Amino acid sequence: MAKAETVILDQAGIARALTRVAHEILENNKGAEGLALVGIRTGGDLLAKMICRRIADIEGTEVPLGTVDITMYRDDLAARGNLPVGKTEIPFLLDGRKVVLVDDVLYTGRTIRAAMDALMDLGRPSCIQLSVLIDRGHRELPIRADYVGRNVPTSAEEKIEVRFDEGNVPV
Repeated sequence: MAKAETVILDQAGIARALTRVAHEILENNKGAEGLALVGIRTGGDLLAKMICRRIADIEGTEVPLGTVDITMYRDDLAARGNLPVGKTEIPFLLDGRKVVLVDDVLYTGRTIRAAMDALMDLGRPSCIQLSVLIDRGHRELPIRADYVGRNVPTSAEEKIEVRFDEGNVPV
């Protein structure tokens, strides 16, 4: 028997959540000065781009945008076998910047730890903040998101999957 699927956020819900998150980021950082967004491939990079657009609409200025691939920083790399290594693209200096790391789902915290390790290898941000679309709990590491689109309590057996229709992504 197939597992039932529940839509947590539709396109309009995602758009509202990301608009709220963009406002929260700007409020907490007193504007866009010194700010940069870095999305974690795959999932976080698209969300970072969407938040970046919202910040540009709100502030009238573009914040630097980058993506980080964490494949080589994973603590389960040996157990997962051959994973394709993606490209990290951060076309600006991290030193002294307030970096907002963006991911789609926060679960154990291990992906975020790997992403922070990757960022620290590339520079020394003044701070790293975390924005996620979905926080489902069940942390294994002491990591907490600063900006959350939606908290969704789940059991460890449940799976959260973020799917975007590339041709119909809310911007």
